[in-house]
Amino acid sequence: MPSAATAVLCTSGLAAEARIARSAGFSVLVGAGDRDRTAALVEGAAKQADCLVSFGIAGGLSPELRAGDIVISTEVLSDGACWRGSEPFRARVAGLAAEIGAKDGPVLGTSRIMATTDEKRWSWAQTGALAVDLESDVVARVAAARGIPFVVVRTIADGADRALPPAALIPLAENGTPRFTRVLASVLRRPRQFAALFGLARETRAALGALVVPARALHGLLAAA
Repeated sequence: MPSAATAVLCTSGLAAEARIARSAGFSVLVGAGDRDRTAALVEGAAKQADCLVSFGIAGGLSPELRAGDIVISTEVLSDGACWRGSEPFRARVAGLAAEIGAKDGPVLGTSRIMATTDEKRWSWAQTGALAVDLESDVVARVAAARGIPFVVVRTIADGADRALPPAALIPLAENGTPRFTRVLASVLRRPRQFAALFGLARETRAALGALVVPARALHGLLAAA
């Protein structure tokens, strides 16, 4: 369990997520959605960490979750594997989730963006995971290998009923920012996706804004441990 001198390391995909985590007092690595790069960064930096956090936005799998809803978890699933924190630590994190109105439940880690509603429905039915992202299983695996706790803090950007348009699947730049030129080119090639992309952008802003409260709350919890 983290102590008063806990060194906590957050991992995010987006630069915007990282800014929020840093403003709450965390050290942050930005993997930019590249899982190999993320794994290398986390494995290197985790040697100086006492707790790892997967932090940012996610896709919703539970049909009850909407854009901006908060998920806090100490359980990650991926390809038949499952990582869970110790019971005392899980209880403390669950208490924090209840305190701030977040959902506490498993998160699914995948190697690619889950873009269709059919994929999301199937994954929800098969795993019961509340949300899905690209970094949480990497973080959980490294934490387990080092014998340190991990926490997932995610807010929903695209709900289970939101399919992602092609422009949303374009890989991020290495610094975790969107490649706007490529996004614009995609929209010009397929202009019918504009409405879906605009709706996703609105929901993503809501999800990013909703990260502020759990970031500060988790920092407080770990600092007081």
